[in-house]
Amino acid sequence: INENTMCCIGVKSLTFLVLVAACLVGFHYVIDNPANWVFDPIRLQELSKKAITKAGPNATSDVIVQAVIKEVTGAYPKYAFSTGEWMFNNAGGAMGSMTVLHSSFSEYLIIFGTALGTEGHTGRFMADDYFTIIDGEQWAQPADSQAKEIYRPGDQHHLVRGEAKQYRMPDNCWALEYARGNIPSMLFFGFGDGLFSTFDFVSLAQTVKASAGYMFHNLMIGKI
Repeated sequence: INENTMCCIGVKSLTFLVLVAACLVGFHYVIDNPANWVFDPIRLQELSKKAITKAGPNATSDVIVQAVIKEVTGAYPKYAFSTGEWMFNNAGGAMGSMTVLHSSFSEYLIIFGTALGTEGHTGRFMADDYFTIIDGEQWAQPADSQAKEIYRPGDQHHLVRGEAKQYRMPDNCWALEYARGNIPSMLFFGFGDGLFSTFDFVSLAQTVKASAGYMFHNLMIGKI
């Protein structure tokens, strides 16, 4: 191969990489747009508190979870619904169960928790994450802090985009988790443990099926 051919291949490769980068940047700005957001974190917190109150002080986690799902799907009937399907979720070293209530390119809404306790890395995302505790406690710690943050039922833990924390659910704990921003960019974190650690391809398949199903549904009704 002569120098001209090598130069031509190099220019074409560089052009291809530039086009890919431009497409990714464009895709990010299209989906990470407030105009695409239909959920309000403040309202989700209020709905969670309402459900907790309705469930009563002696309610089990299952009763509280179902009460929250009822309130949220009732408040957002067009965009949030429950299939009743639960699956394991391993991410950042933590493990729990989740059920999906909404998934689109710009937002997701799930119930996540564990009856046993778990601990791990929150992830660092191009999205804001709002973690409203509905039962139990969550603890968190930023890297530059020597004190733990404690979140109890009704509290909302806002993980600001670009930031990360260590977190722990010391025992039974359940939450309504809402994220908005560049949701596809979060998939690398969400699938990493399943692909390279647990090798739980059944749970991965369930997660892909649920997420893709909701995304397709929302695209069909014009929701990005």
